[in-house]
Amino acid sequence: MATDPSAVRPFSLGTFSLAGGAPFPGLVTGEEVLDLRTVPVLRGAPGANPGTRELLERWSEVLPVLRGLSSSTGGSGRHRLADLRVHAPVRPRQILQSGANYRTHVIDLAVAHEPEGGRPAEQVRAEAAAMMDRRAAEDQPYVFVGLPSSVTGPYDDVVVPSWCTRPDWELELAAVIGEPAFRVSPERAPQHVAAYTIANDITARELVFRRDMPEIGTDWLRAKNAPTFTPLGPYLVPAEFVADPGDLRVTLKLNGRTMQDESTKDMIFDVARLVSYVSRTVELLPGDVVLTGSPAGNGMHWGRFLRDGDVMEGSVTGLGAQRNTCVAEEA
Repeated sequence: MATDPSAVRPFSLGTFSLAGGAPFPGLVTGEEVLDLRTVPVLRGAPGANPGTRELLERWSEVLPVLRGLSSSTGGSGRHRLADLRVHAPVRPRQILQSGANYRTHVIDLAVAHEPEGGRPAEQVRAEAAAMMDRRAAEDQPYVFVGLPSSVTGPYDDVVVPSWCTRPDWELELAAVIGEPAFRVSPERAPQHVAAYTIANDITARELVFRRDMPEIGTDWLRAKNAPTFTPLGPYLVPAEFVADPGDLRVTLKLNGRTMQDESTKDMIFDVARLVSYVSRTVELLPGDVVLTGSPAGNGMHWGRFLRDGDVMEGSVTGLGAQRNTCVAEEA
């Protein structure tokens, strides 16, 4: 890492293509993108054509090169950002998703799921708050596995399957792994995070719980993993440019109306604790993505789910913005 990141011109990393061309890794500085295929030192083995995941596999070697390139101007391989298609910035091998990680969100969901005629709302809120305090004290985040095939680009359409009746949005801060992490402590965990990006964890809300087999609990496979259900990006912002991942604003607008607007301060488990917890069981690999949970304000809270033609605009402080249109799949 640079001894003085403030002296480095901020940059990010992404995946792009020209019309009809193959995707390539690019260095984003302002409104310009440098095609990193044109940088010999980053190509690796002769004939190799690395993507962003391959660059993350050599992150300690690659990062100083990117710092230098961010301050250079001119030369070949440079494009206007406006001329390029922006793809998901990385194709992870593994996606680890944290659920119920924002206090206000958990309380709102608990109240929303309470059956009609059930416990008073204030009692539900108090019991949910006590449950979160226990989880935090016992160091027990709730994490499940997502499928890479659900990933789509930050400006691509989200296709809602014909069988999905209550599609919901869940904007999240996502940590992207650089150095492999296995059984690392919370103190060491930030060293394994190369970058941050944005994810929208679309959920078929009606399928979260298995009503036919309630003893089994949740069905995350069908609820969250349809193709295009995880818009990712637009870019990978190196961790050195994210001063405090525990103090970022997560905002989602639906057709221009603000639905989610919360600070990551509301997280029960911060990024370091989540990465550490996951690494107790899973070896996190370069390019893997750890989703950190979604704040209050999803469709379940508002009683309003996604419809054909809806436009979601999601942003996280310093990480850019997504814009995805919902398209209903024909039956």
